[in-house]
Amino acid sequence: MSALGKIIFYSMIALIIIFSAIIILILSLAFSSSSAVLSSNTVPIANLGQDTLLSCYLLTQTVTKVSVTWEKKDLSGVVYKYKNGAANLQDQNSQFKGRTQLFSEALVTGNASLLLRNVRQSDEGEYTCILSSSQSGGTVNIHLRTAAFTAPTFTLSNSVLTARAGRWFPKPNVTWLNLDDEVLQGNTTILMSPKKIYNVWSTVPVTSTDAYICRIENDLVISVSTATVTGSAVSEESYFTFSAASSLLVSVHLSITITGVLFIYNLT
Repeated sequence: MSALGKIIFYSMIALIIIFSAIIILILSLAFSSSSAVLSSNTVPIANLGQDTLLSCYLLTQTVTKVSVTWEKKDLSGVVYKYKNGAANLQDQNSQFKGRTQLFSEALVTGNASLLLRNVRQSDEGEYTCILSSSQSGGTVNIHLRTAAFTAPTFTLSNSVLTARAGRWFPKPNVTWLNLDDEVLQGNTTILMSPKKIYNVWSTVPVTSTDAYICRIENDLVISVSTATVTGSAVSEESYFTFSAASSLLVSVHLSITITGVLFIYNLT
């Protein structure tokens, strides 16, 4: 390699190191904060009609003189306010009256998580937890999304396995699979109730004692249920996964990809 080639090569290596350092710095700034207030989940998905917990806590074990305010973007009044050792709900928005709660025994440990009862679609949006104490304080933003989801129940009749799930929103898709992840030919009916919640009814023919996977999913929630057919009996187990896509991670991935392409292009 000529002297000029070595200079170009090592210059490009230096540039890659610099670009990598910049990307790491961007990530550290994006995912860290000077605030001592954190949340275990900043993009939770709540099940409509059920209770949910919005996480907010201080990085400390014991605190005194705690003050907490929960706010919702573009909403007048507060969601919940705690000050001087008691709830202060004079300015609480009517949408949240009787549906919110903090836990006094948890506040002394810096945990100001908010219990939101009987979740509604109107609850969806961006919340801010403002937490202060004599030790430290700060804020954290939480984007609450709402959905309706239930695991299906299964019945077997005349060699046809039926899955029924009574509460889904947004409208889901249904896929039947075998244990080898091969798609099976099922028949699905999805009807919307007067409350705009979807009822799912799906069937698949079965020919032998085996396990069948029913996957119900929308953009927010995925339900995966395994129904094991043994003779005329059906046993089932289900679990849910939730969407938490980050546009920041996508943009960083694109930046890394573009940098790599430019590096390869310059070397060639």
